[in-house]
Amino acid sequence: MEHKIISISIITVLSLIIWLFSYGVVQADDKSAASSSPQDVFSGEAEKPNETKFLPEGNLFRPLIADPKELRFYLSYRPYQHAPYYISQSTEIFAGSLGDIFGLYRSINNRGGYSWQTNISGGIYSEFDIKYFYLVDSDYFIGLPFTLRKGPVSYRINFYHQSSHIGDQYLQHTSITRIEFSYEAINFIGSYEWTKWRIYYGGEYMVQVEPSNYRPITIQSGLEYYGTNRFLLGGRVIGGLDLKCTQENGWPLNTSFKAGLQFDDSDSQGRSIRFLFEGYKGFSPVGQFFNDRLTYIGLGITFEFK
Repeated sequence: MEHKIISISIITVLSLIIWLFSYGVVQADDKSAASSSPQDVFSGEAEKPNETKFLPEGNLFRPLIADPKELRFYLSYRPYQHAPYYISQSTEIFAGSLGDIFGLYRSINNRGGYSWQTNISGGIYSEFDIKYFYLVDSDYFIGLPFTLRKGPVSYRINFYHQSSHIGDQYLQHTSITRIEFSYEAINFIGSYEWTKWRIYYGGEYMVQVEPSNYRPITIQSGLEYYGTNRFLLGGRVIGGLDLKCTQENGWPLNTSFKAGLQFDDSDSQGRSIRFLFEGYKGFSPVGQFFNDRLTYIGLGITFEFK
């Protein structure tokens, strides 16, 4: 019971601090805008009108670095230890994801208010046991993220579906009982960025889930760093820490960490490659194994698009 209280308290306190800080920044901006006199507005050029864009590039909400369920293109090598639900308790996993968020429509507020964007997202996350050359599990995602931004403050509200499927060959060679695991959920994340840092908070609620006795609430918080100085062939230091507590598992603290170098170019139009050390400790983020604990330290490469 003590560790549950500590886990929930850590994320709750972090989330409250971030929300209060973000709210204060937005309120300060609103007061600054309201205090401008008509002479200030009309002394120079006319105020720039709001804009709209169909099929915009990029997004108003920056993807999370360390969240294991964030949709992106990446490959990862992970030596698992103490994983009794795999064929071998000490095995080697090759994990990969193909996924992205595609912008549909953006409204740009040039008068100090919130800009917003509608999107569609989709992807697949898979694990392969390279010790036995079997597909372990594939999780499929499709969603409708709605994003907002006002200066350094941004939000993402995502209604999405996930379904999980275990590999046929893997199922034949283990004693795993296949679970019919799929759900629809509403996920909310708010974040604040300043200089090289970013903090975020949020969570999700599953509105429909199979198995029906699955407890549906998750709370989340995290911290990210985006370096600007270049070294080691032009790479920039980047890193993230993601913390989650799930009601289903009794509110433990699930910790995901990623840090490494990002390589990009001023003419790359937002594209980059990241080489990352990564670590995880907690209940598995893989759909079929949500009730099993997992610990690993691995290496990954991520391909980021604008």
